[in-house]
Amino acid sequence: MALIIDKTACTGCGSCLEACPFGALELVDDKAQVNDNCTLCGTCVEACPESALSLEDIQRAADQRTATSRGVWVFAEQREGALPEVVAELLGQGGRLAADLGVDLSAVLLGHGVEALAAELFAQGARKVYLADDPRLAQFDDGIYAAVLARLIAQERPEILLAGATALGRSLIPRVATAVATGLTADCTGLAIDPTRRLLLQTRPAFGGNIMATIICPDARPQMATVRPRVMKKALPQPGATGELVRVGLDADLAPTTQVLEVVRAIGEQVNLTAAEVVVVGGRGLGGPEGFDLARELAQALGGVVGATRGAVDAGWIGHAHQVGQTGRTIGPKLYIGLGVSGAVQHLVGMQSSDVIVAVNSDANAPIFSVATYGIVGNLFAVVPAMLARLRELRG
Repeated sequence: MALIIDKTACTGCGSCLEACPFGALELVDDKAQVNDNCTLCGTCVEACPESALSLEDIQRAADQRTATSRGVWVFAEQREGALPEVVAELLGQGGRLAADLGVDLSAVLLGHGVEALAAELFAQGARKVYLADDPRLAQFDDGIYAAVLARLIAQERPEILLAGATALGRSLIPRVATAVATGLTADCTGLAIDPTRRLLLQTRPAFGGNIMATIICPDARPQMATVRPRVMKKALPQPGATGELVRVGLDADLAPTTQVLEVVRAIGEQVNLTAAEVVVVGGRGLGGPEGFDLARELAQALGGVVGATRGAVDAGWIGHAHQVGQTGRTIGPKLYIGLGVSGAVQHLVGMQSSDVIVAVNSDANAPIFSVATYGIVGNLFAVVPAMLARLRELRG
């Protein structure tokens, strides 16, 4: 895209300067002129009374890989010989994308002594597993991992590559995207296929979660995205399923760029929000740290754990380990109960894939009710004790 200014039509009225939010326009010799601050947002085009400004499309030559790339790949991250849940979620979504495109779903597995994990990947829908099993891959090293994955992409040419937006994925996948000269959309919460153009529609929160942006990569391959854990539905395992195992060798001169001396596990407040089947989340409506005693009581009665909104965490009512939302944990439990949670979009992004959502709020217009399965409008300090009493009654 480019901003075009018709100097013959421009009257130097300054309307575009006033409209531009980035200070990208100035008057030179009574004519509008654009500078390097321009983001091509188009605000000035709409503001010009003389129609002297326009946005012109500049067609880029499509990457030659676009026409020849085929297949959906999932990077099967593993830690200490175990696959995290996000891999099953990626395979579930990857399978749906592959079905829409009419192509195969493959997984890429890197590590040492991890061949047994291929059976799990086949059971979760992978038709092919690319396995690089080598002592040099025993410890995660983003340099050597990126080199192996980039070379494999160049050889096999997948059209889509998905990875988890985990600490490992956030470190590795940007390096791979740079190495293969393609785009990357990070922290996606939604993926779909445009049936007309066969493009991957990558949806993620933008501007602090105030809008949801859908991003495409039309001219380069593979189309790459990292996906937040607990957002996509897991693949349904099919025990006994098999596929093609492709062994991948490493170049003889390839060596790790770092040396791991010791692995120290974090010690501190721990709460497994992502694996919990029941999460009771408290918001600012709880009124203070003492309000979380009620949330803990309900969570304990249901065999769940306690979560919190950012507002409650920022107020110091509960630790950050409990935070749910865009800047905290993304969860998808069987039962989510929100107590005094208004439902800011940043929070909804982190919990809206829950199977059943119960919201308790005194404000009938709270955004949380737009995603709730069941909504209770009322004072939570009256509603929750009634819930607890009913639970005790049901349990005798």
